[in-house]
Amino acid sequence: MPTPTPAAAPAASGARSALDVLAAGAVVPAHPLALDADRRLDERRQRALTRYYLASGAGGVAVGVHTTQFEIREPSVGLLRPVLESAADIVREHDADRPAGAPPVVKVAGACGYTNQAVAEAELAASLGYDAVLLSPAVPGADEAGLLDRTRAVGEVLPVIGFYLQDAVGGRHLSPAYWRALADIPSVVAVKTAPFDRYRTAEVIAAVAASDRADEVALYTGNDDAIIQDLLTPYRTARGQRWFAGGLLGQWAVWTHAAVRLWEEIRAARAGDHALTVDLLRRAPQLSEANAAVFDVRYGFRGCIPGVHEVLRAQGLLAGTWCLDADERLSPGQAEEIARVAAAYPWLTDDDFVREHLDDWLR
Repeated sequence: MPTPTPAAAPAASGARSALDVLAAGAVVPAHPLALDADRRLDERRQRALTRYYLASGAGGVAVGVHTTQFEIREPSVGLLRPVLESAADIVREHDADRPAGAPPVVKVAGACGYTNQAVAEAELAASLGYDAVLLSPAVPGADEAGLLDRTRAVGEVLPVIGFYLQDAVGGRHLSPAYWRALADIPSVVAVKTAPFDRYRTAEVIAAVAASDRADEVALYTGNDDAIIQDLLTPYRTARGQRWFAGGLLGQWAVWTHAAVRLWEEIRAARAGDHALTVDLLRRAPQLSEANAAVFDVRYGFRGCIPGVHEVLRAQGLLAGTWCLDADERLSPGQAEEIARVAAAYPWLTDDDFVREHLDDWLR
């Protein structure tokens, strides 16, 4: 196996590494897949999406994850490498032009499957310059010990972000003992907590806090249904107070410029702006309502990825809502519900920003 990329090593001369950015907390959108009407990769729009996230101020991108569609790994599709490579190239261009002292962008690659597949995908990501691997827990038949062994194997290639995935899209219950043991693995640098369940979320926070490596493992919310609530909450643990460092979210794949503004407000509230805290809590149900429309909660998340595509299509970033699976489409009334929440809560949207820069991103 290859050794970790230079991004996994401590930064020299006081410069911030990508892993420093991840530890400090960032907005990390889960990158969608741009397809044309024939369900082939639309390379121009795929690059435009990455440029949009970077121009919006996102601190990282997560590619090859659920929002990117797991089917990209199928031999008949063969899009895992092209999609990872596309995003890495755009980030590399962006980082080459960033001002002196500006932080780099965190490149996170999703990895799936049993150990051999997950390690191979991590090796591909490492060869393309990715900084960390978000490791899917959806491994049929694997017990918790097997998942931990797989994490150790992948961690020999790249730093690992653990992942608590909600049941509705292939996740499962994982015990507090599992999360404590995961945090104890030296290659684990973060945990994305996305069970869409307050009880399980609290279990993960307490378990990670109990690890001897607690200070080395950043907590990221993936609870798209409770983004503001997670990021505003100081969780009390046996070893002191813990915050979510940031978010790695499918919801932040849309209206990303507004999401970055929201994150800045949340950080100000966490620093002591109590009036802003109250205002953010007032808006929290509005964001959850918007997420319900985009993720298609009414129909059991069946239109989750097409819902993300619909927002981007309406802005001109995507040409359509096509998915690799032709049966994966918007649910009845979902497009209308997305339009309703966008009109009802304009603070969530960034249509003017996209309109201003779209031609440049599509160049």
